[in-house]
Amino acid sequence: MLIQYYGHSCFKITTKPGGRATEDVVIFLDPFDKTIGLRPPQGQANLVLVSHHHHDHDNVSALKGNFLVLDAPGEYSVKGINIFGVDSFHDNKEGAERGRNTIFVIESEGLRLAHLGDLGTELSISQLEKIGDIDILFIPVGGKYTLDGKQAAEVARKIEPAIIVPIHYKIPGLTLDISDEKDFCSELGNCSTEKVNKINLKKSDLEGKEMEITLMKP
Repeated sequence: MLIQYYGHSCFKITTKPGGRATEDVVIFLDPFDKTIGLRPPQGQANLVLVSHHHHDHDNVSALKGNFLVLDAPGEYSVKGINIFGVDSFHDNKEGAERGRNTIFVIESEGLRLAHLGDLGTELSISQLEKIGDIDILFIPVGGKYTLDGKQAAEVARKIEPAIIVPIHYKIPGLTLDISDEKDFCSELGNCSTEKVNKINLKKSDLEGKEMEITLMKP
């Protein structure tokens, strides 16, 4: 599985499908538009996951191909990939300020990935049970519109993934008024100083890893 980062909350995941299919499946998550100061994602997609319909997460028109868009809670099976959308809130007032948010769990190649979108509040026991055991967790840490560093650390500890990838925080070029990743890293205490653009891994690569933070760059 190849995971590439475009900045903000946007990723491209290239994965091998289950069953007899042989062609790679390309999944984009939360594509943004140019108004946030970063170059929008481009390329062919088979599947696009949208956690909520704000301009910095739902720019599906930037992508090419005959792709399917998933933007709501539910259980899906697409091209041999299992996907679970878990309902959540974009704020700590049950969506009254910024609406709802869909957490997407992706199952492929024996791996389980969870992208929390713009989660803005702690997760309930029911939500944690629906999310289940996670290998790679994409979690917002920049605060103001989402979890802040301290809140994100608490959520990460409850999920206990093998690898944590912080998202939705201040990076060079981003014009949104949010914080950087330092508070989150301080809370968990094991951030690497090196940032990578892509992660290429298989299930066996996660052996022995526990709450390991990987910082990524576009």
